[in-house]
Parts: sequence; C-alpha cells; structure tokens
Amino acid sequence: MSEFQNNVTKADAYLDRFKSNVTGHFINGEFTSGSGSETFENVTPIDNSSLGRVVKGTSADVDAACESAQNAFPEWRDMPGAERKKLLNHFADKIVERAEEIALVESVDCGQAIRFMKQAAVRGAANFRYFADKAPEAQNGLALHQEEHTNYTLRSPIGPVGIITPWNTPFMLSTWKIAPALAAGCTVVHKPAELTPLSAMLLAEIAQSAGIPDGVWNTVNGFGEVAGKRLTEHPAIKAVALVGEGATGSHIMRQGADTLKRVHFELGGKNPVIVFDDADFDRALDAVVFMIYSLNGQRCTSSSRLLIQSGIRDKFIAALEARVKNLKVGHSLDPSTEVGPLVHTNHFEKVVSYFDIAREDGAHTAVGGVRREDLGPGNYVAPTLFTQANSSMRIAQEEIFGPVLTAISFDTEAEAIQIANDTDYGLSGYIWTENTGRAMRMARHVEAGMLWVNSENNRNLPSPFGGVKMSGIGRDGGDYSFDFYMETKNVCVAHGTHRVPVLGR
Repeated sequence: MSEFQNNVTKADAYLDRFKSNVTGHFINGEFTSGSGSETFENVTPIDNSSLGRVVKGTSADVDAACESAQNAFPEWRDMPGAERKKLLNHFADKIVERAEEIALVESVDCGQAIRFMKQAAVRGAANFRYFADKAPEAQNGLALHQEEHTNYTLRSPIGPVGIITPWNTPFMLSTWKIAPALAAGCTVVHKPAELTPLSAMLLAEIAQSAGIPDGVWNTVNGFGEVAGKRLTEHPAIKAVALVGEGATGSHIMRQGADTLKRVHFELGGKNPVIVFDDADFDRALDAVVFMIYSLNGQRCTSSSRLLIQSGIRDKFIAALEARVKNLKVGHSLDPSTEVGPLVHTNHFEKVVSYFDIAREDGAHTAVGGVRREDLGPGNYVAPTLFTQANSSMRIAQEEIFGPVLTAISFDTEAEAIQIANDTDYGLSGYIWTENTGRAMRMARHVEAGMLWVNSENNRNLPSPFGGVKMSGIGRDGGDYSFDFYMETKNVCVAHGTHRVPVLGR
C-alpha cells in the first residue's frame, strides 16, 4: 500500500465517527447537542463530499458556555501557576499522542497538504508547552523603588474570554490563542470557523482527557451571525480574541461596545516581499515561492506581492515562472502534493474571480490563472503568477488569500517603500538584500507589525506577533499575550517617611 493510500485509509477511519454522528458542542465538561435541532453540512474541499453534520449553535448554547466559563473562573484563576503549568504540559503530551489523527483530520477538513499538517500537532504542542512554562510567572509585575514609596505591579487574569478562530490553519491558531489564555488563568469559550470544525472538537476531547476542569474550556460550533454575535455581546466575556477578516473585526468592535470588551484582532494582509538586486538569488527565490504557495496561499502572513528590483527582474521572474509551473497540485493526503484544494467552494470562486480581474486591469498571467478541473470535483486551482502589474490594480490591493502572487517592478529604495506601504494592510513584510544599512532603513520605513530580513516567516514564540493599519489590533507572543489576557494592578506602599498633606486641622 502506498503512503498516499495509507493516509486515505487512516483518515477514513478517524473521520468515520464524524460522518456517522452529529457534531455538537463541548460545554461544562460535556459533549452536547445543545438547545437547537438545526444542523449544517461540513464538506471536504478534496471532492466536496460530506464529512457529517454539525449543530448550529444558538444564543442559548452560547449563554450556557459563557455561564460555564464564568462559574469555573474563580477556581481556575486561584489555581497556583505551577499547577496550571503541570496540566497544560500534560495537555501538550496528549496533543502529541494524537498527532497523526490531528494531521489527517485537519488535512481533509481544510484541504491543506499533509506535508504541512504533519507539523500542526507539533506546533500546537509547542504553543502549549511554551505558555505552560510561563504560567507560574504570569502574575509577576515590576518593582519601582522611589525614595519614600515603593510601587509594584501585579497581574491577574481578566476573566472568561471568547476565542474566535479561522479556517486556514485552525488547529495551530486555536492553540496559539487558547494556550496563553489558560496559562494566564482565564477560562475560554471557543467558537471555531464553521467551515473547519473538526480539529476544534479534537482539542475539546483532549481538554477532557487531560483533566482540564469542567467549564474552563468550552467550544460552541455555529455561525458568526448567531453564535459569534452572542459570544461577543455576552456580559460574562471580558475580552475577545479573533483571527479572521477585517469586516468581522469591525462587527465585533460594535457588538462588544456596550460591555466595553477588550479586543485583539489578527486580520488580513497584503504582504510585500521586497527583493533587491543584491539579494542572495537562490535563497530569495526559495522564500518567495514558499511564502505564497505553501498552505495553499491561505495564511495571513503570506507574501502575496513580490516587489522586484528592475536590475534582476527578468532573470528572477523567469526562474520564478519555472518554479510555479512545477508545483504539484493534488489531493491533500498525497505526500507529494504541494498545493491542495481551497477550503470551500465560495472561497474557491472568490479566488478564481481574480483571474478575470487581473486581465481586466491589464496584468499579464504568466502562470496559471485557471481552474484544475482535471483533478476532479474538488476546489483545485492552478498556482498563479501575475506579472506586469502595478500598485493600483485590485490584484495588488485586495487580499486574494490563495496561491496567487502579483509581481511589481521597482527601481529605487524609495520607490520600494512607497509601493510596499500603498495598501490598507500592514501585517508583515519580507526584505531581501545583502546591504545591512538598506535592510535597517527598510525595516524602519515599511509599515508592518512584523518584518523578516533575508528569511521566510520564522516564528519565535516570545516575539510580538500582530499587525498595523487594517491588519489588526494588539500583539500575541510571550508577555504580549499576557498583557491582553490579564489586568495590571499597581500597589503603592509608603515607607512612612513622606509628609502627608493636612487640611482642616
């Protein structure tokens, strides 16, 4: 049996229970179908066949989850950090035990190539271990000594929080958000994307088996218009962390306004990769290809705009065309697949619509720009490269969120900065040059929350992760996460030597 067929057989076995049973919610330590009877069908983008039915969460279901999180909060908050550390590291062990299942289920549910999903469980476990180890120090603050007073700060968990996660890499992004919340001492209500609900249920099962106390972790499936809306309005929820679209972030800000909810948004991006004439040609080429065509181009930090200096433009574009033509598109469980099917037919049609938009705007389709109907009824698209583009085109301004790269030429450093910043977004950017001074200047002037110099997206868990402009609000990573999930209290203690002002004596 080939590795591909072995993957298919194992995935079918793992998915059988989802296909034969209705997937519900996880509330107060129990799996439940909730208060409503309505369900929706979950399909795989591989061939658009059914993966089973999922309960549409109601407002009552969200209320039950929020109340559960509120009731569980005092005990979880007061648990010593060392105990939370032990529990969350045990949780990470459980993730590793089910790594194969997580990879196969996620690959089928969202269409990401198995070569990338094999790392999903490893990265998810790493997120939990990192924040678990920080749990004992989460409440620590600063000591500020003055001559007659000493100020010190304490941090305490903010309370129950809502976590809303996307469909592109749902397992990893769920752990990236939930792990610091739990380590801080918050309880959680998780609303996964309706397009990819299955790995969220695996996480809920792991929470139950790992001994996370009832009510600390709750998961409600459903749609943003009902379940998401109620979660962001519920008075028990003190903060909402979202990874998603800008329009969703705007809705959440409005919905949470009455209860003054703290918000953290990781939103869209139209990220530039800027390649100068003096760049290491082969390394830059590898990075450019990887950062847009891996994960089907469906990641917020993908470098979807190539800014290429005119001196190497023709040589670089020729090499790039050859690489893009050679990418292997196919079934997500095939180990040789580099680009899998796009997550859902609606998103697939959105991506495909840009093929006509590019032609209308005057760009040249150098590679791709077509559906891959030869691969069957799934959501397959040819990896695409647009050239002869300029910054005013829609393909250079709008987030396509697929395996589509737009190449724009520039002459000078100043022009590169102008083009890079000519977008509503500001999540990340990538700079390729052997000139250290230029790299430092570019890093100062490119408008983005994160920049990588001579590197693809290399994650460092303590470092801040987040964007500017329409790409989001706030930062994840290390203590930056705790700043969001915790309140800081200042305590001022007098030494008994200062003069107290006197009135009315």
